[in-house]
Amino acid sequence: MTADTAELDRLRARDAVHVWRGRTPDVLLAEDIALLSTAELDVVRRRSQQAAVRYAGAHAALRRILCRYLDAPPESIRLGRQPCPRCEHPDHGRPRIDWPPSGLDFNLSRTGAHWLLAVAADQQVGADIEDGRSVDIHGASTIVLTGDELAHMRAQPTEELRLDAFFRCWTRKEAVVKASGVGIVADLSALDVRPADDGPVRVTHVEPNGPDTWTVQSLPAGPGLFAALAREAGSTGPVLLRDYRREFPNQPYGDGADDEPHDPAPHDPASHDTEMVGAHAI
Repeated sequence: MTADTAELDRLRARDAVHVWRGRTPDVLLAEDIALLSTAELDVVRRRSQQAAVRYAGAHAALRRILCRYLDAPPESIRLGRQPCPRCEHPDHGRPRIDWPPSGLDFNLSRTGAHWLLAVAADQQVGADIEDGRSVDIHGASTIVLTGDELAHMRAQPTEELRLDAFFRCWTRKEAVVKASGVGIVADLSALDVRPADDGPVRVTHVEPNGPDTWTVQSLPAGPGLFAALAREAGSTGPVLLRDYRREFPNQPYGDGADDEPHDPAPHDPASHDTEMVGAHAI
């Protein structure tokens, strides 16, 4: 077989983005450690116990998911980074798959025990998920929001709605700058992501060697969580949510796994594809 598996063929043919969501186990698992690269294991060893467990769990899940598209064992997939589009440093650009060759693009985001993974073919994508805890939104908002975004947030009648407005802005901005490859070194206060609009919005964010315009949209993520996806503006295929726990039922999960949002019926990529049309297929 080649890297063009049925999953990758379907992704490319539909110009789709698959957005996987999941939760890491509560303990460090031998079956997760066995999938990680030497570089990933170095990260695990340098982190505190809880951070190591969450890093290993999310990156093992990443490898299990990627192998569905790449026709390669998860432990054999070689991951690297593209040079930063601003400074060309090789250590903090966009993540990439060095082997096997496929044209597959991905972006992983984590908050606490929760993670979100966007996967696409032949286009740049960015994802962000936040849990909304321990953030001074009123102090941070004056630094990262545009004037219009700040006015929108302050106009909300309750603190809960102001929190929602702030994190709608924050996750959309993070998704865009992660898709472009520069991360939060970008001036977020110069990027307007139109939080008053519920559907996908087109925004401008220019970096060297990449698209100038992006489509960004908020995603359902579950109670207390906020998430967003950014993709190249020319892409109009469906965005499909996929649940890691449902599609990998034999994997262990933490005690809080029932916090995961679930679709009302078992996932079937083919049937979902026929029902979801356009960029806002969620």
